[in-house]
Amino acid sequence: MKAWLERLEQFAIDVILERRSGAKAATLRAFLAMMSKLYGGVVDLRLFLYRNRILRERNLGCLVVSIGNLTVGGTGKTPVVEKFARALQDGGRRVAILSRGYKSVKDPLVKRLSDRFKGQPSINPPRIVSDGRSLLLDSRTAGDEPYMLAANLKDVVVITDKDRVKSGKHAITEYNVDTLLLDDGLQYLKLRHRLDIVLVDRYSPFGNEKLLPRGTLREPPKNLKRASYIFITKCNGEPNDDLIKRIRRYNVTAEIIETEHRPMYLQHIETREKRALSSLNGLRVGTVSGIAVPESFEHGVTRLGAEISVTRRYADHHRYQEREILDFINECASENVDLIVTTEKDSVRFPRLQRLDVPVFFLRVEIGILSGEESFAECVNRICQPRPIVPARRFF
Repeated sequence: MKAWLERLEQFAIDVILERRSGAKAATLRAFLAMMSKLYGGVVDLRLFLYRNRILRERNLGCLVVSIGNLTVGGTGKTPVVEKFARALQDGGRRVAILSRGYKSVKDPLVKRLSDRFKGQPSINPPRIVSDGRSLLLDSRTAGDEPYMLAANLKDVVVITDKDRVKSGKHAITEYNVDTLLLDDGLQYLKLRHRLDIVLVDRYSPFGNEKLLPRGTLREPPKNLKRASYIFITKCNGEPNDDLIKRIRRYNVTAEIIETEHRPMYLQHIETREKRALSSLNGLRVGTVSGIAVPESFEHGVTRLGAEISVTRRYADHHRYQEREILDFINECASENVDLIVTTEKDSVRFPRLQRLDVPVFFLRVEIGILSGEESFAECVNRICQPRPIVPARRFF
């Protein structure tokens, strides 16, 4: 069932991105285009209702910063969330990251039906991935990104729940935090945002320029006007003048910060041994990934001097089976590959293996700021100064 759903998902992506031709694909695209008009109307109506306070956002008496994007996946959001959390923590803030835990494992169906039958569907507490001291859940239960954030950030609380008003209240009352970071929070309007940080991918800033479900846009580009700061991600040092000019059509006041995904080192998925990036130069490698934009990862590996001899791509958030990885390792061994490279996000979904005939490393990547360092520092100072006051535990 799982494999069938992934194939269906990949088929839909291929149709949307026009990788599929023929009458069936064209008919499906026409249907999706009609649905996109309906979706766009719903998006505009929802924003209108919140803007005119017909629907009310909640204020938890705590500073809330949203980090999100206009498109579905692929902008490199998790390293930006990590960078912000570190900077705010260094500035004296007590930080909790609130995520919806995309593709995390749900409670058993019997329990969910039982709760609904009892009229108690909302009593489940949010999932605490990290209490700031210990990692409490695995990646399967928490979701890939929350688990990565919790593993890499000390003294930062990480909580998952679709209801981020509920998880925000929990973070304040149980962990005494004063700053909430909404991971993928641009479209979450139930909770009032103090700042909206919006990410734009340099290589695919507005996806295929079409709204869901015909395209990959959650909102039209004009809604960039809500952004307080705009991060252009995955830059390579080349000018972004045309993209910045277009961004300014929608938002003339937001600070624009240009960033790169900066490879830091390789780390063995089992032993945690670290290797310098220079060790890749001249090696024959295999790459395996289940992310939204695998081309970006693979291009990064070749830029480090490696030759990719074998590669395998899976759907975004693919949960690897032992047989899949063993087959890939065997294929790499038969091709005399020196080592296998995957992403950090993929590494948390790897099964435990008794032996690795070809060593497997993940590529540790962090955000580097190419331009706008002063704007980033100003953003952090704007949040951290004056010193935070412990919020009253009252909710409105």
